[in-house]
Amino acid sequence: METLSYEIVINAPAQKVWDILWGPETYSEWTQFFGAGSTVMKSDWKVDGKTYFVDAKGDGMVSTIDNIDEPNQIIFKHLGMVKDGVEDTESMEVKQWSGAFEKYILIDFDGQTKLHTEVQVEKNWQEFMNTGFTKGLEVVKKLAEESR
Repeated sequence: METLSYEIVINAPAQKVWDILWGPETYSEWTQFFGAGSTVMKSDWKVDGKTYFVDAKGDGMVSTIDNIDEPNQIIFKHLGMVKDGVEDTESMEVKQWSGAFEKYILIDFDGQTKLHTEVQVEKNWQEFMNTGFTKGLEVVKKLAEESR
């Protein structure tokens, strides 16, 4: 597993950045770079609960929240895949990366926010994540700064 990290400074308060990241109206805007249809996040917002990152068909990843401290931090732990409505947390393919973390840390600097993200991935997903996060975080910045 590789741990990749990304940072961007946004001229907006942490709560505004948080709302852009996880708001149902804006989530699909910044996640579009992770692939067509990667547009829905469904969560119970509870530690050890269920969070789904899925496309329009409902296929994608099933995760849990390992830690949440709104608007300062959220850490997701990926558990498996969802395909045709069925969760897979036991196949050999899934077990190779199950337990990988995805972290979002928001640090307030007098009204500006440093957004730091980390994601654990297998090496063959590195370019995909680099593109998704680099372009996606620019959209987060643009949306948060425009709506100040």
